[in-house]
Amino acid sequence: MRMKKIIVSVTNDLATDQRVDRVCTTLHQWGYKVLLVGRLLPDSLPIERPYRCKRIKFLFHKNFSFYAEFNIRLFFFLLFSKSDILLANDLDTLPANYMAAKLKQSRLIFDSHEYFPETPEVYKRKFVKTIWLFIEKIFIYGIDKGYTVSNSIAEIYQQKYHLSLDVVRNVPFLNNSNLLFISKPATPFILYQGSINIGRGLDLAIQAMQFIPDAELVIAGSGPELPAIKNLTQQLGLGSKVKFLGKIPPDELKEITMKATVGISLEEPTGMSYKAALPNKLFDYIQAGIPVLVSNLIEMELLVKQYNIGLVAINRDPEYIARQLNTLMYDKILQEKWKENLAIASKDLCWEKESLKLRAIFS
Repeated sequence: MRMKKIIVSVTNDLATDQRVDRVCTTLHQWGYKVLLVGRLLPDSLPIERPYRCKRIKFLFHKNFSFYAEFNIRLFFFLLFSKSDILLANDLDTLPANYMAAKLKQSRLIFDSHEYFPETPEVYKRKFVKTIWLFIEKIFIYGIDKGYTVSNSIAEIYQQKYHLSLDVVRNVPFLNNSNLLFISKPATPFILYQGSINIGRGLDLAIQAMQFIPDAELVIAGSGPELPAIKNLTQQLGLGSKVKFLGKIPPDELKEITMKATVGISLEEPTGMSYKAALPNKLFDYIQAGIPVLVSNLIEMELLVKQYNIGLVAINRDPEYIARQLNTLMYDKILQEKWKENLAIASKDLCWEKESLKLRAIFS
């Protein structure tokens, strides 16, 4: 039987997108021929995957010029490449995939990592948001199947377009490391991992460090807001307490996460995309066995309370956040309970179970 070929496309540089890597790895293991297409940036980390990857160097790197160039070049690449299935990751890759799928009569599958028109970078810019909503309305009905990261985002598509998207959460593979033997550093540290974009709550976390005497904040990731966040750190005189690691390969990041004391996900309620978010970093913290502090946003609050694996921030005052972080780091009785619950949650919230949902979508 001929192996079906899937071309997967995404607008990032592939190196740190763990969701896309998990999906591609799983499809490859199931016998599909997988080709992942993304972009090449000047600071892109090298990658080595069991499936084929292609990075394209673009002239433009942001705003309308980038998205236009990306979709035009991606369209012609897809048009002249053999494929049975096209997998578009997020709305910004959907136009090229839609047009190529129609001309080639390939099956089109859509993975919505977020609700794109309501992301912090878009939702307050009325004209830009109008364009993306127009693009969404044109192309979303052309998909054959779709899935997303949370029930709340699936409900948005159901209410707006009467489309039923499956939910495949952003969970990692089960961590088989023995967490009992992980050596924790002498100075406890609070970890943020992920993109440094608008609305991630990093300014709040940094301000809270003024009220936490014996711990560090470690930020693993990069993004457009990095200069502003570094500047705030210097203004507050916290250069010795806040460490910036930059982009970290996933395997190295996993080791760092297991050594952390607390994981944070303090997204602001800016647009429905964040309000409905269920970030992959939250599941990474769970697999590493560390308690979490999250914003009181729909999906994150529900998950943390369901498993009782940390605390939910009900306001965004730095001193209040500091008190919660101190509780997470130093309350031994609560730590024991969270540790037990994290062990249960990690077995439930793993890719080995979640990936089974892909079978029906891609079959």
